[in-house]
Amino acid sequence: METSILSILIFFPLVGILGMFIAYMLKQEDMVYKYIALFTTTVQLLLTAWLYMNFDPAIQLSADLIAEPVKFAVQVPWIDNFNIEYFVGIDGLSAPLVLLTALLMFICIVASWNITKHVFAYFALFLLLNTGMMGVFLSLDFFLFYIFWEVMLLPMYFLIGIWGGPQRKYAAIKFFLYTLFGSVFLLLGMISLYYYSGIESFNLISLISAAPSITGSLWGFEVKYLIWIALFIGFAIKVPIFPFHTWLPLAHVEAPTSISVILAGVLLKMGTYGLLRISYPLLPGEVIAFSYTLAILAVINIIWGATNAIAQRDLKKMVAYSSVSHMGYVLLGMAAIVSSSPAGTQAGMNGAVMQMFNHGVITAMLFLLVGMLYDRAHHRWIVFPDDYEDADKAGKMGFGGVANKMPVFSAFVMIAFFAGLGLPGLSGFISEAFCFIGGFTAFKLITVIGTFGILLNAVYFLRAYQRIFWGDEGESSKDLTDISKREISILVPLLILVIGLGVYPSPLIEMVEPTVQTIIDIVQSAI
Repeated sequence: METSILSILIFFPLVGILGMFIAYMLKQEDMVYKYIALFTTTVQLLLTAWLYMNFDPAIQLSADLIAEPVKFAVQVPWIDNFNIEYFVGIDGLSAPLVLLTALLMFICIVASWNITKHVFAYFALFLLLNTGMMGVFLSLDFFLFYIFWEVMLLPMYFLIGIWGGPQRKYAAIKFFLYTLFGSVFLLLGMISLYYYSGIESFNLISLISAAPSITGSLWGFEVKYLIWIALFIGFAIKVPIFPFHTWLPLAHVEAPTSISVILAGVLLKMGTYGLLRISYPLLPGEVIAFSYTLAILAVINIIWGATNAIAQRDLKKMVAYSSVSHMGYVLLGMAAIVSSSPAGTQAGMNGAVMQMFNHGVITAMLFLLVGMLYDRAHHRWIVFPDDYEDADKAGKMGFGGVANKMPVFSAFVMIAFFAGLGLPGLSGFISEAFCFIGGFTAFKLITVIGTFGILLNAVYFLRAYQRIFWGDEGESSKDLTDISKREISILVPLLILVIGLGVYPSPLIEMVEPTVQTIIDIVQSAI
């Protein structure tokens, strides 16, 4: 079980797709596809829970599992001519993201229960996306990592382009082109590492040992520097880091609710995960040299994202820009790796990884809530735009008094908003605090500027809540009904995590800390 569970987590969704295909050939009803997808993600979630219960965060992955067997890792030769391996493993960096992926995939299948358009294709593409995401987080061979990275591209393109909103085709094409552009740079960086490392291997752990010996120049620049830039662009687009962020708000607005959840909850984390898994340990010298720039970009993300969120009239677009802002906290924590304070470095890096998980949970909750409101009101306008098709509504409040009509829903939104702005006692607080503590020990002025993002977060979250839920009852609020038991069951697991990790974050800290410390040691050894 221990040697096969990771492969099962990656490829079991493909078994679900096969089951759906058989059902399709037998001309089964659409409901059969939904139950197959639900069964698949349920099994995956249960296996992930078992993995979490038996996972030892102190495990250190080795480059050669044949000589040094490790629990929950598999290494099998694949393409011998190029030393490409099927090499998968889990550590404290990937474990929380694997758990997050399994949980959100299960929730999104339940949230997609009302899908009626091309049901077979929708759920099949969803499961294929699941395989790609799990593969990225568990791959320890760069070539294998890249394959799974690309696998995610096509299902997300079609899920946005077919089941999205009025501008879905434009949003899907923009997402595809941005991501493909980043993938080209990622490919160039991968090939360069293979060639210049001297070991002709894509084994990430082996590459960490070989990376210090990388020498040479190209076009007047050190090869290491060019590799860093190529990898950074590839990962920055996925985060997204300013100025590569423009694809995200449109993709969120046009994507169906469940796709927005996966996009914000999981896919954005792949950029920062890639930096921590590949760029940081392989190119520590470049990490140190680039840390100040990364801190500046982090604060730009925080302020720019929050400022744009304030300006939005569309509730979903506001949440999308809030994701840009909150991913800036992750980047600030990551930049703190150069801090002269060991405690500050530890706090910043721990906070970055914790924020990846916590933001995934919080933003998933937010997008689900927005989708539930849209399903009832058929619009998401906080304030109707001035050029709205109905001239009588143009410039007026989109809702008002929703708390009276939907008290349970309003309570969930209040908690999600408070978690998003980092209220103590909720999960967002501790991870954001760690990121700022780490950032302050390394970049005092930059971090002080970044803290203004907290005030901006409060502006757009509290103002949106006041306009939608308080005041006089608006026309769109008259016929609203509170959320159903099924919708509550979707939100409760996320609520438990938001409150539980806010009150008692130790399980998450203990999971990530050993691996984070290893990354810190590698990078700081280059100082």
